[in-house]
Amino acid sequence: MKAITVFTTTYNRAFCLPQLYQSLVHQTSQNFLWLVVDDGSTDDTNQLIQHWITENKIAIKYIFQENQGMHSGHNTAYQNIDTLLNVCIDSDDYMPSNAVELILKNWELYKNENIAGFIGLDSYKNGEIIGSKFPELLKRTKLSDVYLKHKIIGDKKLVIKTSVVKEFPQYPIFKEERLVPLGTLYLMIDQKYDWICTNDVYCIVEYLEEGSSRNILRQYKKSPKGFGYSRLIEMKYSKSIFYSFSRAVHYISSCLFQRKLDFFTNNPKKLITLFAIPFGILFHLFLLFKIRK
Repeated sequence: MKAITVFTTTYNRAFCLPQLYQSLVHQTSQNFLWLVVDDGSTDDTNQLIQHWITENKIAIKYIFQENQGMHSGHNTAYQNIDTLLNVCIDSDDYMPSNAVELILKNWELYKNENIAGFIGLDSYKNGEIIGSKFPELLKRTKLSDVYLKHKIIGDKKLVIKTSVVKEFPQYPIFKEERLVPLGTLYLMIDQKYDWICTNDVYCIVEYLEEGSSRNILRQYKKSPKGFGYSRLIEMKYSKSIFYSFSRAVHYISSCLFQRKLDFFTNNPKKLITLFAIPFGILFHLFLLFKIRK
């Protein structure tokens, strides 16, 4: 059995998958399986992956499912992963040639520790690190503390122990919606486990115009139940009044997108939410203006 699963959830991205595939073919360590979860693509994704399976240059597992959104693809991936470690590489990104080797070297150093996994770096194609590196003295931390306490900025890449992922509930599926923020799982993991910080680059990122990172405001409107679920979890585990307040503002807007005026049922921060109501309404009006614009 391979040591790590590199998984990719994809939807109509046949045009950019070859870049990722070639990066995997050229890995200095081939001790991995590439799991592709096709979330209902209608382009040539199936034929492309089948061709690569026939080439037999790397180990590939392909799963097709009806379109339900990226978070559903993650659910399917986690259900089918049986390697020690896993890492998600998006369809428009790829891995530097030594990424798997670096991950496995770090695993040998820390495999006996009770951790969730590793936090590594993303970079652009020109080698520029996205955001900031980890301070040299910062070796072990909570994922939430990376941004809130240590003030580190920029997207980071998570390598997770598969046994840890399977301890926590899967992302909920809401009919007619296609997005639940992936960070909800990581936040729940954060309550029990620390992460090891590494300044190794595991992923090279290219933000496509149609990607979710570029269209977040429209996603607020399209997936209000998914975002509402996320905001409740964020409030539940928040230790900061300011952060709880900001999540309550977002939660109120998510409720308004659902035409739901009950802001308090199952809400872990009812008092803060009460004070946030006028700000949540203003934020909601701002989103409507920006989306229409």
